[in-house]
Amino acid sequence: MYEMISTKDMSRTEWLKMRKTGIGGSDAGAICGLNPYASVMSVFYDKITEEPGAEDNEAMRQRWELEDYVAKRFCEASGLKVRRSNMMYRNAENPFMIADVDRLIVGRDAGLECKTASAFNADKWKDGQIPPHYLIQCLHYMAVTGKREWYIAVVILGRDFRYQKITWDEQLITKLIEVERSFWNQNVIPGIMPEPDGSQVCDEILARHFHTAQRKKSIPLVGFDEKLERREELMRMIQQLEQEKRRIEQDVKCFMRNNELAVNDKYRITWTNVDTAKLDAKRIKEERPEIYQDFAKVTTSRRFAIKAA
Repeated sequence: MYEMISTKDMSRTEWLKMRKTGIGGSDAGAICGLNPYASVMSVFYDKITEEPGAEDNEAMRQRWELEDYVAKRFCEASGLKVRRSNMMYRNAENPFMIADVDRLIVGRDAGLECKTASAFNADKWKDGQIPPHYLIQCLHYMAVTGKREWYIAVVILGRDFRYQKITWDEQLITKLIEVERSFWNQNVIPGIMPEPDGSQVCDEILARHFHTAQRKKSIPLVGFDEKLERREELMRMIQQLEQEKRRIEQDVKCFMRNNELAVNDKYRITWTNVDTAKLDAKRIKEERPEIYQDFAKVTTSRRFAIKAA
């Protein structure tokens, strides 16, 4: 049903390289358009480039360090025992699907996904809810390994601990496999960029992928008139909505006058003093050009603009 690749003595560089050979659990939610922090475009870019992928940072390190704690709390709360797998799994029927799981449940056909969340995201876990991209992640692991159950446990930092059991859902898992197969065969293998999804992540990926314009090189603009007309219509609507929003804010400011705080049962509004210090770059450039030159940092980016012909 699946191939197992030992990760016990694998370096992080080797592990990141191995992840590029298939779709992992953290990729699945992005491919389905459910991950607020990634997009199908970012997964595509990760798979087709030789860049090592996500670098270690403090947030990642804390998640890894706290994984043991989450697993321990799960064992205490559920009465179940868990173990590390130290394996990467690759589905035999769909080899583009891989899984690097947090824990396996001892004596059960099940696994465990460990999560941490800030108190600000506690509402996303209330009443037994599971954030959609995490649910898809667990279903992906089930699809790869064939296990009929998966548990997800979360520590909401400083506030709470909870866990949920997810059972095999044939319809959802079949659809997930179809979506992942389509992405792998129609985008990753031929190197064809997926359609943009309007996310900020997609903007960032396009800026990285098409970083530098070839100056004075021009192409005919074909097939975009209808979309650009719709964009103009949306811009007018956005301007009207922004003006309406500002008008409401201005009404509140007129009501507050010189008061810093206004509160009722539903809202808490602050209008506080903020002191900001800024360097006068123009003046430094004019009066102390040698200092400006020493500290000036030149960066290259692309500015996107649309004007009527």
